Amino acid sequence: MNPLYRNDTPGRHAPSSYAAGLTPVDRAPLTGKIKVDVAVIGAGFTGLWAAKTLAEAGREVAVLDAHRVGFGASGRNGGQIHSGFNMMQSTLEAKYGQDRAHAFWDLAEAAKAQLRSFCANHPETALKDGIAHGEYDKLHLAEARMEADHMARHYGLEIEVLGKDAFAEVVKSPLYQGGTIDPSGGHLQPLAYALALGRAAEAAGATIFERTEVESVTEGARVLLRTPRGQVEAGHVIVAGNGYLPNILPAVNRKVMPINSFIAATEPLPDRWQEVLARDIAVADSKFVVNYYRFDPDKRFLFGGRESYSIGFPSDIQTALIARMEGLFPQLSGVKIDHVWGGSLGITPTRLPHVARVAPNILSGAGFSGQGVALSGMAGRVMAEAVLGQEEGLTSFEALNVPSFPGGTALRAPILTLAMTWFALRDRIGL
Repeated sequence: MNPLYRNDTPGRHAPSSYAAGLTPVDRAPLTGKIKVDVAVIGAGFTGLWAAKTLAEAGREVAVLDAHRVGFGASGRNGGQIHSGFNMMQSTLEAKYGQDRAHAFWDLAEAAKAQLRSFCANHPETALKDGIAHGEYDKLHLAEARMEADHMARHYGLEIEVLGKDAFAEVVKSPLYQGGTIDPSGGHLQPLAYALALGRAAEAAGATIFERTEVESVTEGARVLLRTPRGQVEAGHVIVAGNGYLPNILPAVNRKVMPINSFIAATEPLPDRWQEVLARDIAVADSKFVVNYYRFDPDKRFLFGGRESYSIGFPSDIQTALIARMEGLFPQLSGVKIDHVWGGSLGITPTRLPHVARVAPNILSGAGFSGQGVALSGMAGRVMAEAVLGQEEGLTSFEALNVPSFPGGTALRAPILTLAMTWFALRDRIGL
């Protein structure tokens, strides 16, 4: 089934607490034939940063989205801003060498700086500083302490490491053995951020077409994109569909796979929120099936986790998700839930992003594996810069050399389902 439609109503944002408070601009679909310098597939963080960067440089840009600006993972994720990649920096050094690992780190730091600079001029994004990571056992806590020491000595990043009692004073769950707090991370309202990026891209001169699915890509000196009611001829194409990309570019689909994630938002808890978190920070933890959570500006508790590895959403999202939340925070037992939603994110076999040139004039950025709020925007920017002749950022991303999933597009889902189900079982029995 086409990932664009299997779990969603066409042209309608997910029923999230984010969407409940916003009124997005409604943009017309593409009809007829157009020619542009660059076509961008996908109006999320990646695609919009690419469009904004290119339009500011004077290029004629068309952005095509099958649904709406911020419809996919960009507009429905947990809003958490992480440092680095989804791999410890010391591991990246061992795998790629110190020079290349430092280049990766510089990219990730530039991504956070880019995000903060944009949000400083868009207060509706509600950016807040600080992200914590909870550890369930002493071995993981010891590893986190070693990594924090390494980051302080070699990268100048000061991460606070807390033992069980001190961490429980900040993150008020009885289950963690301790954890870390990274003040350079943070959280924001992701749909508001995506909508603000869309307005900024248009202000720079880009044109955004909504409800315009790209049904085929024909490669050549100029790329032809066919849509239900029109077509686009472009000198370059930037593909930013991530977990929602149909199987129109096998070179991307072999390396990036969608998995589902779900979030519940409680009723506002303005007088109770510090029963859960002493600081207004985001939190994720060391379960393989990750728990992630934070409070929004209305002090709704947003609790997310990954509880389904099938293509479609389960018929009951809420029960398993709330059981996880109440298991971590018994003090929230019985709290009213106002919104529950799900979405797909793109992952790769290594959990490192796939940002690469997949044809001479086609570039793709996807597979941010849960850490895309900052990194995906930087991917969009460096792909745009590569179109403009500046290859340094793209070269760094391409050095990650992301492999294809075993079995390619056809078998990636069943193989990953088996693996993820096993790891979820390990989480439940405490292995």
